[in-house]
Amino acid sequence: MKSPMLPPSPPSAPKLNSRFWPWLARVLLRMSGWRLVGTLPDVPKLILIGAPHSSYWDGLWGLLMKIGLGVDINIMIKKEVLDGPLGLILRPIGMIPINRKAALNVVDQMVERFNAKDRLWLGITPEGTRKKVTHWKSGFLRIAHDANVPIQTLFLDYPTKTFTLGPVVTTTDDHEADMARIRALFKPYRGKHRNTE
Repeated sequence: MKSPMLPPSPPSAPKLNSRFWPWLARVLLRMSGWRLVGTLPDVPKLILIGAPHSSYWDGLWGLLMKIGLGVDINIMIKKEVLDGPLGLILRPIGMIPINRKAALNVVDQMVERFNAKDRLWLGITPEGTRKKVTHWKSGFLRIAHDANVPIQTLFLDYPTKTFTLGPVVTTTDDHEADMARIRALFKPYRGKHRNTE
């Protein structure tokens, strides 16, 4: 069952190993009125950044979108969370452990993961919190640059119940300019409680 509220998933994207969960996610999205517009790039590796992130609901809608697409988009989470019983639920839906006590920092851990995989899509909220912030965390830029992968922008807009796939961005050596260019793309969109700064 293909849903008009979701674009087709590209052949090169990492896939979920389930038919039931994508079907259920599409049913729930249809009932909620949320949709995803735009076209996903046909690449085996990328970082997907979504904003504005101002509510726990963002995670629910985003999770339903990724599952509904049938695409295995990984999300970073503290290793300790996945070590417990919750890991049995979270690992199969794409949560990946980050060891904050490891010798490698988070950026290096993710670059290493990209280098070790043939296909990997990584989802990140660059604001790093649901609170209003004036500075975004730059880790996604460093990961994309060091792993040589593109960045897919994803705009959340609560008034229209739409996730919009924006332009794909390639990093340069000037991360400050990259950040300014990327943040400007998110300005027109409104989260549940705020827009981006």
